[in-house]
Amino acid sequence: MAESVASTAVENVTNQAMTYASPYLRYFFCYGEIVQDFTNQRNALKLRKQRVDTRVDKAKKQIEVIYEDVEDWLRRAEQELEESQNLQDETDRVKCFKWCPKWGWRYCLSKKLAEKTPIISKLLETSNFAQVGYSRSLQGIEFITSTGFMDSKSSKSALNQIMEAINAVNMIGLHGMPGVGKTTLAKEVGKHVREKKLFDKVVMCTMSQNPNIRTIQDKVAEMFGLNFQTNTEEGRAEELFRSMQRVNKILVIVDDLWEEFKLESIGIPYGDEHKGCKILLTTRHQQVCSKMRCQKEIQLGILSKNEAWVLFRDKAGLEDDSSTLNDVAKEVAGECKGLPLAIVTVAKALKGESLDGWRAANQRFKDSRHLDNEEVLGGVLRPLKLSYEYLKKGNNQMTGNDIQMCFLLCSLFPEDTEIPLELLIMCGIGVGLFPNASSIEDKRNEIGVALKKLQKSSLLLETDGAERIRMHDVVRDFAHWLTSIGENRFMIKDKLKEWPDMVESFECYTAIALWNCSIDIKNFPVKVEFSKLKTLFLQGDEWGDFLVVPSTFFEEMKVLQVLYLRYVRCLLKGFFSLPKLKTLWCEFCELENFSSSPTNMRSLEILALIWTEIDEISEELVKLSTLKYLRHSSVVGNIPPKLVSR
Repeated sequence: MAESVASTAVENVTNQAMTYASPYLRYFFCYGEIVQDFTNQRNALKLRKQRVDTRVDKAKKQIEVIYEDVEDWLRRAEQELEESQNLQDETDRVKCFKWCPKWGWRYCLSKKLAEKTPIISKLLETSNFAQVGYSRSLQGIEFITSTGFMDSKSSKSALNQIMEAINAVNMIGLHGMPGVGKTTLAKEVGKHVREKKLFDKVVMCTMSQNPNIRTIQDKVAEMFGLNFQTNTEEGRAEELFRSMQRVNKILVIVDDLWEEFKLESIGIPYGDEHKGCKILLTTRHQQVCSKMRCQKEIQLGILSKNEAWVLFRDKAGLEDDSSTLNDVAKEVAGECKGLPLAIVTVAKALKGESLDGWRAANQRFKDSRHLDNEEVLGGVLRPLKLSYEYLKKGNNQMTGNDIQMCFLLCSLFPEDTEIPLELLIMCGIGVGLFPNASSIEDKRNEIGVALKKLQKSSLLLETDGAERIRMHDVVRDFAHWLTSIGENRFMIKDKLKEWPDMVESFECYTAIALWNCSIDIKNFPVKVEFSKLKTLFLQGDEWGDFLVVPSTFFEEMKVLQVLYLRYVRCLLKGFFSLPKLKTLWCEFCELENFSSSPTNMRSLEILALIWTEIDEISEELVKLSTLKYLRHSSVVGNIPPKLVSR
């Protein structure tokens, strides 16, 4: 008992002596404890850094911005782990020779470890980050990807003028003919100022002939990280207005403006309301620049002959030599009249052609004098028609016609609209495209291939999403020109407030698309003679009540194959007279007497009822032996089990 008490007393005295004595004694007598403490702290730092690295990697995959203190901590942790690695190696070597220790070596090492351990401990204490990053506001895909900008004399001059004007004025107008490259140049300006960090924010919105204010507001708000609290356009405009005022320097690119427009109706502040907000607008019409009171107006001209040839040669994949093929190609390039859109479209259409193919194309240009229409499309008609005709190249006559019809169907949709592929495909099936493909899936694949071919021919454009496509407005104008005469006659109207008062009847039309029809449309007919009509798109005003359509309106549509309805209320009694209807696609509609009507559409293959109110889906649908596609959501009643199994 006495010895135990004495031993404990000695140990306590020794510990107290080590505590209050010079730290140099601790380096001699507590070497093992110092090594263990260092090793534990270093291993803990290594594991902690792995966890933080994992969180940072996950945040980066979500496109988050990593906080600076997190980045700084990781750098310091990496540095400490690297510097302490030598100490760890030296410690391991001492362990190997502990039977013959070198006291001076151990003392120095113990001192280094004791000094390094608190630094590592401090890093561990400051590593508990609640968040490692934050979501950045979008920068605009237009200014990240390549814009295809060509450094021509005209575009370079316009770019320089714009860059000079941005520092001096608040509103700049860029005007020029369709397809000359205004949008491409505007994107290059946005990319240029973003790279040079001349503005805190750069945003681009497309107006078109009938701008969708809410869509534009959504895009601009997304760039500023704003979530709207109100639903009205006016309320959203005020929210956006206040949000943009809090950003010092902003460049807003307003693309494809057709007429005078009050930017404040969107929520864009400028002038005295925000002197740091600069506006660059593009338009086909110089008078729009004047009406918008642009302080600087810049015209973008066409390419010179040499510049046009350089662009054409590049897009057509031609070698830079004086071959006979190039001589013919130069003549074809000349027919594009220096218009970049036409040059790119025709060059891609002829890429890889033989000399005979180039000669045939050149001759078609020379023979197509009747296609000149400078007032309507500024000389783009002939090049676009050549590209359209080349859709049959490499396909049989029937397949080529189907691809062309895919192109024409796209022109039925409103300007600058992103066209849903599913709807387009089902309309294509309805009009009988690719009849040799039996199943829906086979037809879907065939139409998908046709749309890809159109994209590669620059007649259709890709969108950010894989489920939609888009048609350039100039190409759409060209398609409308094609369907103004000939076998396929189309009529497309938007914002219809009064039924067209036409001298001739509607007998000639095979496709009609009426978008955003006013609910109180004047002179809406009870019955119209549509003996050749195969496709009908009918949409009410998106933000108004339903467009009420009398059932008798459809009675004389004996050959109708595709009917697309949106925001429409209709009594389907008249559907008894649609024996050839293959596609019925309804969105946000009210259909009365639906349960009995479809049984009289014996050719129906596609039936889509999307957020559409009906009475019920009856067992009578089982009798539709041709039905292959059924899509429904939020409808009254249940799907009959026999219908699905059948």
